[in-house]
Amino acid sequence: MDVNVYQSITLGYRDTNSGDFTLVEEESKMITGDYNIVLVEFFVEYKISDPVKYLYSSYEPEMILRNLVQSQVRNVVGSTDVDSVLTDGKEDIQRQVRELVSELLEEYDIGLMLVDVKIQDSDPPTDTVVEAFKAVETAKQQAETVVNEATAYQNEQLPAAQAEADALIQNAEYLRQARINQAIERVAMFEAMYNEYALNPEITRSRMYYEILTKLLPDIKLYILTTDSGVETMLPLEDFVNGNAQ
Repeated sequence: MDVNVYQSITLGYRDTNSGDFTLVEEESKMITGDYNIVLVEFFVEYKISDPVKYLYSSYEPEMILRNLVQSQVRNVVGSTDVDSVLTDGKEDIQRQVRELVSELLEEYDIGLMLVDVKIQDSDPPTDTVVEAFKAVETAKQQAETVVNEATAYQNEQLPAAQAEADALIQNAEYLRQARINQAIERVAMFEAMYNEYALNPEITRSRMYYEILTKLLPDIKLYILTTDSGVETMLPLEDFVNGNAQ
């Protein structure tokens, strides 16, 4: 009797002397919570925790352990959908079986302690169904790949888009402030001109008149004769003299 040494039992398959294994379908065939048939193989590790209880509390403690594990495996698989049994629910199934069997071993007190329960394999009962589930799993992996690629592209493009948006906002803010400053400047100029006009209306009127003439006739030299009553004569004398010279 090996005490404190890990020992094992298998459910759903048996190891052979050649290193291969044979299936035990009556142990591995189970029905899932959504009424599908699956083949599930388990590997169980245990050790003797109390030699006295192991020897005298029961006739066949290993058989009791095997029956407990098989009962709880069928219980957990029977409440789990087939997709979880065949794909991503194995860890949860192992955890549930391990907890349930450990509780029962404490209750039965036969000197054995469960170390671990692992699903070695889980498959549908026919090759056609196996291929169908493989196709589903491949589709899931491809979908995850596409989602990951899209997320990576999004993470790559977002900073550039955010930077461009910030630049546009800053430029718009600059233009807005420039327009405001320009409007303030024009208002200030207008108020200054108005104040000047209010103080000296005649002088301001004349100055504005000359400024308009300068803008309208930038390339013509004009000679303006004025009197006390205002503008009397405006002659392009330079052009007139040049014309006579010819």
